[in-house]
Amino acid sequence: MLDVIVDMLEDLGCEVISARSGHDALDRLKQNQDISILITDINMPGMDGHELAERARRDRPELKILQLSGREPRRDGLPMIRKPFSFEELASTMQRTTGIC
Repeated sequence: MLDVIVDMLEDLGCEVISARSGHDALDRLKQNQDISILITDINMPGMDGHELAERARRDRPELKILQLSGREPRRDGLPMIRKPFSFEELASTMQRTTGIC
């Protein structure tokens, strides 16, 4: 799923830095202050997307966050897109919720 989303975002013109885990994502966010949006699945091994969003916001309150889920409820008022989704749905959600891409 990660590779598919990366391809979709690149097709939208986004510069993408991917991470394979929540801890990896936090490390990349710390290393690169130019990252303006975190897109995370809610269901991940180790650290779920809710915890990742919380921890990322502690260090970077201005960071935009978009969560992905096929079944989890929305939490913390963060934008969410339901899986499965189309390229058009991702483009529309990105534009509407983050203003990016």
